[in-house]
Amino acid sequence: MAEATQQTLRRTAQATGKDVSLWYRRDVFSAAGWAAVFVALMTAVLSFVRYMFPRVLFEPPNTFKAGSPEEYAVGVVNEKFKKDYRVWIVRKEDGNFYAMLAICTHLGCTPNWFPLDNKFKCPCHGSGFYRDGTNFEGPAPRPLDRIKIALTSEGQLVVDKGVIYRMTAGRPPDEQYPHSLLKV
Repeated sequence: MAEATQQTLRRTAQATGKDVSLWYRRDVFSAAGWAAVFVALMTAVLSFVRYMFPRVLFEPPNTFKAGSPEEYAVGVVNEKFKKDYRVWIVRKEDGNFYAMLAICTHLGCTPNWFPLDNKFKCPCHGSGFYRDGTNFEGPAPRPLDRIKIALTSEGQLVVDKGVIYRMTAGRPPDEQYPHSLLKV
């Protein structure tokens, strides 16, 4: 097929006395122009499609139900919501509850709870916190923050991360924010 096309071009060139080729200069510029128009249209279409799917940050809600008080053992730090919400729920020996953010007050890492040592320990820079959130070692400048915990009319615990009780060093957390405790 290519051989036949070459022979046709040679015969045409001999008959007319001009050089005949597959692509004339005008054809090349025309093809380049149409390619540029196609690229511009595709860019516009892709931009529009991308606009239809906005970039959003999917975060868990600030308020969530944490179950009933009977599900929590007395004197235990519950880590059930640490992974999804970065929250610990603690039931004190007197039966009252408080919730703490699982965010180190130094640089925002997630501390770990060590029940045998009865303390939280930050893996990033070694800050240590007692069970009530009070800092006792490492570079953390203040205790862990507490968050609002309440009881619904159905008897469910509800944690609200939108209400943060920012603790300060030097005073016990229960004295700083007595309303951070849920008395059951």
